[in-house]
Amino acid sequence: MYKKLWLCSAVLCTGLSFSQQTENDTIESLEEIVLIDSKFELKRENSGKVVTKITAKELERASGQTIPDVINRVSGIEINGSRSNDGQNLGYYVRGGRNREVVIMVDGVQLSDPSSISNDFDFRLLPLDQVASIEIIKGASSTLYGSGAAAAVINITTKEPVDKKIGLQVQSTFGTNQTQQNQDYDIAQFDNAVGLSGRLSDFNYQVNFSHRYSENMSAVKAQNEDLKFKDDPFSKQNVYARVGYKISDQLKFYFYGNFDEFSSSFDDAFMYADADNKLNSEQFRTGSHWEATYKNGSFIFSDSYSELKREIVSGFPNKYDSKVYAFDTYNKYIFHDKFHTVIGVNGIFSSFNSYNIPFGETEFQQSVSDEMANFDIVDPYVNVVYISGFGFNLNTGTRLNIHSEYGSNFVYNINPSYNFDLNEGRMKLLASYSTAYITPSLFQLFDSNYGNGDLKPEDSRTLEAGFEYQLDKITFSGVYFRRNSENFIDFVTVDPENFISEYQNISEEFTSKGVEVEVSIELLENLNFSGNYTFTEAAERFALRIPKHKINAGLHFQISKNTFTSLNYQFNDTRTDRFFNNETFESEQVALESFNILDFHINHRISDHVKLFGGVTNITNESYEEIYRFNSRGRNAKIGVALNF
Repeated sequence: MYKKLWLCSAVLCTGLSFSQQTENDTIESLEEIVLIDSKFELKRENSGKVVTKITAKELERASGQTIPDVINRVSGIEINGSRSNDGQNLGYYVRGGRNREVVIMVDGVQLSDPSSISNDFDFRLLPLDQVASIEIIKGASSTLYGSGAAAAVINITTKEPVDKKIGLQVQSTFGTNQTQQNQDYDIAQFDNAVGLSGRLSDFNYQVNFSHRYSENMSAVKAQNEDLKFKDDPFSKQNVYARVGYKISDQLKFYFYGNFDEFSSSFDDAFMYADADNKLNSEQFRTGSHWEATYKNGSFIFSDSYSELKREIVSGFPNKYDSKVYAFDTYNKYIFHDKFHTVIGVNGIFSSFNSYNIPFGETEFQQSVSDEMANFDIVDPYVNVVYISGFGFNLNTGTRLNIHSEYGSNFVYNINPSYNFDLNEGRMKLLASYSTAYITPSLFQLFDSNYGNGDLKPEDSRTLEAGFEYQLDKITFSGVYFRRNSENFIDFVTVDPENFISEYQNISEEFTSKGVEVEVSIELLENLNFSGNYTFTEAAERFALRIPKHKINAGLHFQISKNTFTSLNYQFNDTRTDRFFNNETFESEQVALESFNILDFHINHRISDHVKLFGGVTNITNESYEEIYRFNSRGRNAKIGVALNF
């Protein structure tokens, strides 16, 4: 029976052209509307950045995948761990930056976990089926998005209720989940989602539920073929509910609540041994969004309150709980159709507790209290976009970071651009200089084992220069970036003999520089090519798990009105990783070999209500490591069905 799944997927592929789209055409027409770099809906030609926008259509073609799968194809971004066991921790690497330098936003509000090392939101908690679109801006964006937005901002917009009284969406996917060495094609991964939404006059509502389960993979790779490590299963549930009301054409609002949880088994990462460890994580989040419009402007208020809990079941058990309230309120106003102004205030209030079992004890005891482990950030900011009408545009702004622990600090951005017409095409030249301010996380400051209350904030400065060119059926862009950081925070062993480590500021200045190139070409009426290349150069200490060269390329073929196929290629260059040597009891570096991945996907719409999809990932069954001595996925196949009524 299990062999049939592989054969079925192979049959779907037979006779279809080699075609793929990176499920997210990262470069679109200069007429496209973008929002993230100004908070205004501006044409791409008036934006001073090369913004990546992943649309609803492109996400629909990515059915059965995850958010990290989709984002990992964007130039300049490496989501480390997305090709490994489902429960693997995810690393967000952008332009030499790491998780703590990437801001994740959902529906306009920054999400975070104050009890995590990097204060970052965990993508494993959010299912792709609830997402309507994704916008990504790279480079320092602290002026609009606050502390932490030093390398990138990823803004996720969830789906709106459907425009009818009642609508039902159901999606089910099943497939394999196996390593390169285990090619038995057992069905070991299941995704199911159901959503109900609609509009009744001025009232709208939405309820979504999704579940994901996978097994058949061990987190750590057994180095001896005679060893058989146990499976490390992963299970996730998500519930989301939203109600909204349109009071008038000028005023509308909605409230939402969601509960997300996952349970993941994992192995001993220090001894690289099989283990019965488990991570249980859950998040309850609620909030609102209010929008009032008036002539030439609008006033927007969004907020989110989250309670997060994590429990680590292992030989060193720990429990964490954290709370965070975030809001962003701002007024947008357009003067004389040329000056697009934003004046706003952004606030984040965070705290966490932690518990462990001391040596020789059997019960949990509190090791960190939220009475001490807390801080507040309240930032007023101003941003102005000038659109001249003759090609010149300027995006500039400033923010005052007011931190309860670190006082006040200014950040700013200057981002000029110029558009001009060419024969049968258009060109946009752009440049920017931006500063960012990244405070240490509560974990890095107050953790009972590794925290350091003397940490200083990190300062970051980013310089960019580039272009975006469109000619008939070709769109091409290139950006050079250089990012300098001071007071970079890293995990340092201060006393190897007694196994004492802590977080410390690194005195040397960290520089990361590189180039991002993107291209999209309409080869034939229904055949498109898209690709991107990223070159990233960083000092050896800071370049862990970041490929120096990364390539994404794909062919996308619309076989017929109802059938779309895609073939994706990805190359990751040699990377360095750090591991704990359990013989010398020291941290050492190791080189991970480069790898090539080839994926195939197909979508076929049977009717307006039924869609089938499937695919094969890592077609060549490439053997590689994302993380030293951890398993990665080999050749896998999946098929699914989506119903819409």
